[in-house]
Amino acid sequence: MTRVGLLGYGIAGRVFHAPLISSTEGMDLVAIVTANPERQAHARTAYPDAKIVTADELFELDLDLIVVGTPNRTHVEYARRAIAKGVAVVVDKPFAPTSAEANDLVTAARAKGVPLTVFQNRRWDSDFLTVRKIIGQLGEVRRFESRYERWVPEIWDNWRESGAPEEAGGLLYDLGAHLVDQAVQLFGPVSNVYAELDLRRPGVQVDDDVFVALTHDNGVRSHLWASAHAAHHGPRFRVLGSEGAFVISGLDEQEDALDAGRRPTDANWGYETRSGQLGVLGQTVEVPVELGAYEHFYAELQAGRIPVDPAGSVYALEVIEAAFTSARENRVVTL
Repeated sequence: MTRVGLLGYGIAGRVFHAPLISSTEGMDLVAIVTANPERQAHARTAYPDAKIVTADELFELDLDLIVVGTPNRTHVEYARRAIAKGVAVVVDKPFAPTSAEANDLVTAARAKGVPLTVFQNRRWDSDFLTVRKIIGQLGEVRRFESRYERWVPEIWDNWRESGAPEEAGGLLYDLGAHLVDQAVQLFGPVSNVYAELDLRRPGVQVDDDVFVALTHDNGVRSHLWASAHAAHHGPRFRVLGSEGAFVISGLDEQEDALDAGRRPTDANWGYETRSGQLGVLGQTVEVPVELGAYEHFYAELQAGRIPVDPAGSVYALEVIEAAFTSARENRVVTL
């Protein structure tokens, strides 16, 4: 059995990591770190065989894998401690507050021979898997549009809304880490970055309305949106090619399913009734979405493979940093 310790039991730990780890054959969730009494109670009920420990206590345990699902400001510290201990480590996105810190982690892990990966779970979103499957039917892709839009008019009282630089808060770090990663996965390296970052809601300290335009080396343009202040939502993906287009709306349902207590071992896991439209204007056909498959991340790890190359997450942070520069200086940034 792979003995796993989980740092953090907020949204990342409770909704994603703990359920996925405990559903992976061969993995044993032996310890959870959370100081919040309500979260401790939830963890004890949901995972009665797991110890509730402090971070220092976790690093004293005999573990095979440490998962960092804590606030962004602690990602680097805990990942370094895991690497120094010689234990494989998963770091939630964003990998680190800066690409330099993320690159240092990759270098340290390589030097120690420690497996290191980043939880880019949305590579296994149902709609993204569908885009990957059908994209060859569009001819030459000219523009890729991708959105994570929400209507959250009141700011949340948590670190994600903090303006402190070490928190790496705001939507560009949060949802942008997925948007950029998916675009680069599909179309490769980026040559130019342009961004508009806005603070729309009263009292907000960090970007809550984001637009990023990427020009890839192969000529494809990716237009990426993230918003907490969108009273109407655009399509999740719109991909325009020389021979046709693909459009799909709505969001992958795996997060809600996990939050509701469903697991990848349940019947019909990942199945959705959503479909996209493929074709030209009125001449389109329905394309059912692929099955969502977040469970593949930990299944890959358990099989001894690295599901997400951390170098790709370093690169995504470099693109995000260029977007911050572009918005601040109102110019296109060349990578």
